[in-house]
Amino acid sequence: MKTVSFTLSVIGLAVATSAFATEKPVLNVYTYDSFASKYGPASQLEANFEKVCHCDLRFLPFDNGVTMLNRVRLEGKKTKADVVVGIDNFTQAEAEKSGLFAENELTLQDTALPITWQSHTFYPYDYSEYAFIYNKEKLANPPKSLKELFERQNLRVIYQDPRTSTVGRGLLVWANQVLASEGKMSKWWESLAKHTVTVGKGWSETYGAYLKGEADMVLSYTTSPLYHQWYENDDKNVAAIFEEGHLMQVELAAILKSSQQKPLAQQFLRFLHEPESQKIIAKSNIMKPVVAGEIDPLLTSLPKIKVLDAQQPNADLVRQWLADWQKAVSK
Repeated sequence: MKTVSFTLSVIGLAVATSAFATEKPVLNVYTYDSFASKYGPASQLEANFEKVCHCDLRFLPFDNGVTMLNRVRLEGKKTKADVVVGIDNFTQAEAEKSGLFAENELTLQDTALPITWQSHTFYPYDYSEYAFIYNKEKLANPPKSLKELFERQNLRVIYQDPRTSTVGRGLLVWANQVLASEGKMSKWWESLAKHTVTVGKGWSETYGAYLKGEADMVLSYTTSPLYHQWYENDDKNVAAIFEEGHLMQVELAAILKSSQQKPLAQQFLRFLHEPESQKIIAKSNIMKPVVAGEIDPLLTSLPKIKVLDAQQPNADLVRQWLADWQKAVSK
C-alpha cells in the first residue's frame, strides 16, 4: 500500500506542477461601462488579444471614467488593475499627479491625431470632439453656439456629471474656456440648470434618456450620429455645430506602476494600435481612430468643425471649477 500511495502522490504532484506551468497569466484592465458593454469593443478586443498573448484578459468596468480613476487612486498600490482604459486628456493631469502610473516604452507612429502627442505614460487609442446631439426632425432651430445653448430656456438638455464622467468633465472645461470671458461662470451654470432635465452619472444613461425622448439635446460627440447611420440606417440624429468651436477629447490607456504584468501590459497597449483593433474601437466605441488607416467612408464625411486648442487644466483649477459648478446648480 505504501508503494501505491507513493505512486499516487507522485502522479498528483506531476499533475499539479503541469497545471501550474500551463496556467495563463491574467491581465486586469479597468475601463468604463460602455466600453465593456455588449455593444462596446471590449469583447472583440479580448478575443483577439487572447489569441496572441496566451493570457487571460479581463475587463473590469466602472460606471464611467472618473469613477474608474477615483477607484484606482483609492486602491493605490494595492489596485488589482494592470492597465486602465478610459482616462482622457482632461483627467490626465489628475492621473499624473497620483504617481500611480508607469512610463511605457512605446513610440507613436503614423498617428492620425490632429495634435502631437507628448506623453510617454498615457497612450491614446481614440478621439472625437464634444458636441450636443439632437433629432433634426424634432428640433428645427438648434442653437448655433454654446452660449445660445446655455441661454435658451425652451431647450430640454441632458448632460453628464463632471464629478463622475469624463464627458461631463469635458463640458466643464469647454464652458469655462468659451464662456468665462462673458461673465461669472456661476450665472451660466444657473442658466443651464433652469432647462436641464437631468445631470447623469455617465454617458450611457444620459444618451439612453435622450433616445427615449426625455430631452431635446444631449452632450455626446461629433461622431455619435455615426452609430445611428451604421447600425440603424438612420440619419435623424445629428451634432449641433457651434461657432465658438468644439473641444477634442483624446481617450487614453495607461499601465499601473504596481502591475506585475508590465511586459504583457505593454503588449496590450501596442495591440490597441493594430489596424484591426483600431477598426473595432472606431466602429464599436463610435470614435475616431488615432492611427491612420481606412475604417469607413462615413468617418471622413463628418462635418468640418473648428477645434479649440485646449490645454490640460491642472488639478487645483478643476477642483475650483467643480466647486463653482456644484454651488451654481444646487441653488
